[in-house]
Amino acid sequence: MEGFFAEQARLIRTVGAKKRYLYDVIDRDLRCIGILGARGTGKTTLMLQMAKEHSATGSDRALYVSIDSPYFQAHDLFEFARTFHQHGGEVLFIDEVHKYPDWSVHIKSIYDGLPGLRVVFTGSSLLKIAKQKGDLSRRAVIYHLHGMSFREYINFTRHTAFPSFSLEDILKDHQVVAADICRDLKILRFFKQYLQSGYYPFFLEGENYYRLRLREVINHILEVDLPYISGIEIRQIAKIKKLLYMLAVTLPFAPNIVKLSEATEISRPKLYEYLEHLQDAKLLNLLRRRGRGYAILTKPDKIYLENGNLMHAITEDMNAATLRELFFVNQLRNAFSTHPALIDATVELTDRGDFFVKSAYTFEIRGKSKTYDQIKDIGNSFIAADDIETGFGNKIPLWLFGFLY
Repeated sequence: MEGFFAEQARLIRTVGAKKRYLYDVIDRDLRCIGILGARGTGKTTLMLQMAKEHSATGSDRALYVSIDSPYFQAHDLFEFARTFHQHGGEVLFIDEVHKYPDWSVHIKSIYDGLPGLRVVFTGSSLLKIAKQKGDLSRRAVIYHLHGMSFREYINFTRHTAFPSFSLEDILKDHQVVAADICRDLKILRFFKQYLQSGYYPFFLEGENYYRLRLREVINHILEVDLPYISGIEIRQIAKIKKLLYMLAVTLPFAPNIVKLSEATEISRPKLYEYLEHLQDAKLLNLLRRRGRGYAILTKPDKIYLENGNLMHAITEDMNAATLRELFFVNQLRNAFSTHPALIDATVELTDRGDFFVKSAYTFEIRGKSKTYDQIKDIGNSFIAADDIETGFGNKIPLWLFGFLY
């Protein structure tokens, strides 16, 4: 136990002071908290910052451990938690919990058997809590940690403290909000940098190797996380890599499942399954048309990479229109999915305009010179325009939707 406390002290000394958006959202009084997120989004740093906060009230009351430690290959997680609790421990932080066999059974046992101990655990965004052996549905409250918003990128790099804004505030007061943000910033230059290398927090460690590190993240998700968590056979990984590359170079992709199946040598049923897994892994965003009923359970109508940094890491062929659309989809979906949802209908495709948002608003995503004529007779319709600092009327700067979370 002393070794774990010494390791925690070493890690806490190295953790940065800047905190992600989720830090102030998490309810610290909950007895069991799960933080799920894609690889590279900063789950470990967030957990260490929480451990540091708790340790300030008593050095032996909170403990951070990583399941990566060889210790847990030979020791029982529940028994470790019980020993920690018996020695006065109050909060146990468990990182990379999905790497422990039958982890959910142990978390359930800790919750039921050690009522005085609170547990915070992190895991891959691929985890399906409802499918675990241990029933955590009535015990753990799950939060999603997404990649960095444009707002966070600005605050982290420019040492500002801009707040987030609700969608309704942006739609109503975008001119005032944008003017205030742009007062001392060349916002369009930073927006371009963000789309290239600002979504994953490890950009703070230096941008020289950012693209290389991101490719390593992609490979780790495909080669390690997908087979380990989702049970995909190793021999299928090369086909899935080919699938991801094909989608990246042709986005936004309105899929012809038959042709895609033939090109990748993946059967159609497996193709649907792999697309969903890639979305769970935060490599893709799958969009469907509103009002499809049961068809929402079948093929997506359009496929985007999950964020612009992935596009820059996978292909050199940048498409400005695609980057605009995937940024908009990404920031809207992230802003409204702090907790798991049965089906994410935040952004849907629509016949007039590009997207139907929150079942209330129609958006077209365009360059700065695009007019409003196409959707002007639709109620609650807006243009999200690229390459403008401030807007007018129902024409809103695209970058401003990066301030939703």
